[in-house]
Amino acid sequence: MKTIDKIPVSKIQRASKLVSTGAKVGVNYLKYYGDKLTKSEVEAKDLLNKNNAEDIYDSLKQLKGSALKVAQMLSMEKSIMPQAYVEKFSLSQFSVPPLSPPLVLKTFKKYFGKLPNEIYDSFNAVSVNAASIGQVHMAEKDGKKLAVKIQYPGVAESIASDLAMVKPIAMSMFNIKGKDSDKYFKEIEGKLIEETNYVLEVKQSKEIVAACQHIPNLLFPQYYEALSSERIITMDYMNGEHLSEFVAHNNDQEVSNTLGQALWDFYMFQIHHLKKVHADPHPGNFLVSEDSKLIALDFGCMKAIPDNFYRPYFELAKKENLADDAFFEKKLFELEILRQDDSQQELQFFRAMFHEMLSLFTQPFHEETFDFSDSKFFGQIAALGERYAKNTQLKKMNANRGSKHFIYMNRTFFGLYNLMFDLKAKNIKINNFQTS
Repeated sequence: MKTIDKIPVSKIQRASKLVSTGAKVGVNYLKYYGDKLTKSEVEAKDLLNKNNAEDIYDSLKQLKGSALKVAQMLSMEKSIMPQAYVEKFSLSQFSVPPLSPPLVLKTFKKYFGKLPNEIYDSFNAVSVNAASIGQVHMAEKDGKKLAVKIQYPGVAESIASDLAMVKPIAMSMFNIKGKDSDKYFKEIEGKLIEETNYVLEVKQSKEIVAACQHIPNLLFPQYYEALSSERIITMDYMNGEHLSEFVAHNNDQEVSNTLGQALWDFYMFQIHHLKKVHADPHPGNFLVSEDSKLIALDFGCMKAIPDNFYRPYFELAKKENLADDAFFEKKLFELEILRQDDSQQELQFFRAMFHEMLSLFTQPFHEETFDFSDSKFFGQIAALGERYAKNTQLKKMNANRGSKHFIYMNRTFFGLYNLMFDLKAKNIKINNFQTS
């Protein structure tokens, strides 16, 4: 894979890159209008989406950092984003061009004050994995194989300006309007700032390992504080295959079920016992070991779940509460989905919309065991998302709804459900985490 010798770090450099990308998108639209003369509307639109996704991703992968992280988040919105964007943006999860070896050594010395060979017995300056905020290198010390994560230069300093640039796109895509919209972007900004603080990540990682190591068929690396800093993390190198690569060839249903149960128990234990959850469940953060155990990585994005959100959020996961109209409406107000300034039309529309969505999305919690390989269930979720994405009535309303905590909680569940479906996990015990 081609390496990168320089990353745009100043606001002007990064803004210029996005402006040039906007110009390419403009050209793609001109091509689209021409294609409509010779192709069907569907073919022309598919080609437009493909070209735009490619140009936008090519720009973001050079910028890295927050801009690329937003693409990663959007790639999980499979029911909202056109397929071309999902496929292209999904690459940001574990396959982006790495920094060149000279830039790696320069960056390492800047962050640690020493070159890698002054710290480790051996260090490979060629990356083994590159993602949105940092890349991973192999090293050895005292006979132990290590993984060293190095943050890209300029990432932490450009978070606010990057989000300001992508904010108009995100607001348009998710129909966010009104003066309260800043609370959502502040939530994202806060989490991204946390993700660039590698001292915090090491602390969170060690806490998760200590709290969750009892869960069967789940493995974690050990983290080394003395070999880590604010922009560098040293941990055990874990041998395994990325989850997305594993599911592409696995045909052992028993292994799928075992991995799926471990993944489900891991998330349910965090949510219900720790009230803090690994809010970045994409395939790049999970490996499968040679003996078919799940390896969990990267705890930079952890979402604390306050009690005043946790209670109503999970009360609405119960079937009997969905059937109680008065209780249901009360909880929607508590979760800021319904607002005191809503018109009667808005109250009626959003009450019906969220009842339909929650009745479908919470189905796994209505059963003792659930089949996450059920394509009908996931097809219904995709169809529902597509229907509301095209709903003209919704587009006229303010979709700026819900507590800011929905952003990362919904991201967690969408990601978890997608991973469970990718695994084709069956007979998953929903409340198994209570006894594991």
